[in-house]
Amino acid sequence: MPDAPRRGATLSDSETTWSATNMPRPIDLMTSWLRAQLAPDAWSWLATQRERLEGGSASGREFNLAVSLVPRRLGKADLVLDGAALAEADRARPGWDPRGWSVDQAGRLVLLLAGGGTGRVFAERLRQLLVTADIAETIAFHRGLPLYPDPELVEPRAREGVRSAMQPVFEAVAHRNPYPAEYFVEDAWNQMVVKALFIGSTLAPIQGLDRRANQALARMLCDYARERRAAGRPVSPELWRCVGPHANDAALEDLAVALDSADPAERDAAAAALATCDRPRARALLERTMAR
Repeated sequence: MPDAPRRGATLSDSETTWSATNMPRPIDLMTSWLRAQLAPDAWSWLATQRERLEGGSASGREFNLAVSLVPRRLGKADLVLDGAALAEADRARPGWDPRGWSVDQAGRLVLLLAGGGTGRVFAERLRQLLVTADIAETIAFHRGLPLYPDPELVEPRAREGVRSAMQPVFEAVAHRNPYPAEYFVEDAWNQMVVKALFIGSTLAPIQGLDRRANQALARMLCDYARERRAAGRPVSPELWRCVGPHANDAALEDLAVALDSADPAERDAAAAALATCDRPRARALLERTMAR
């Protein structure tokens, strides 16, 4: 059985851990990365804004203005992170993977974490920001999901992100992000995985894909594969990864069809999926494949 989504485990709870171990907080890590990369005037502006927001002296209007000014003040260059920085991110927040971020995305999140508050205050502030956000802001705010205080309270925003018709927004939640695997209930998780295939996205960057695989998802993926074949369309080889461990008789027949696919990648994926299934029929299909 896959692990249940986490409930009640919040970054606010982790403050004690950070203090006890001298582990840097995500906001401090992002600030240090930006300090190393930004020009002096850009860094000075960001440091000043963070200090004002953390001090509580900024109004709601000033907070919104500061967040909106980030790209103009900091630019939109790629955030430069080496292996040590990525390892530090994962230690500070397990699963946090900021590869592919830009300096304006990190800057927005620094200011949001500095001035957004906690609990329902933070959740409401995030909701309001997303109402008026452009696509770049929307991507940044969704990439920040695993860093927010009281993360279970922002789950509706994560669900909205994966319902988005814009693939970059969907992938800001679904890809290289530990939040869905930790907080989505099974139905929401399954819908996200199937939608990734439906919109032409990939499954490999989805964290927790194997751990959260389940029988209902396997059935949905097999149904999707049959629909694709009936329409004369190719089936993504990645699909079978989530089917093998939970394959029933019908799914094993679908895997048998995949073993005869004209696509070598799908044949290999089907064989790999069968290797994770302990049913006798799966072993027989693998033996037939090896005997060819």
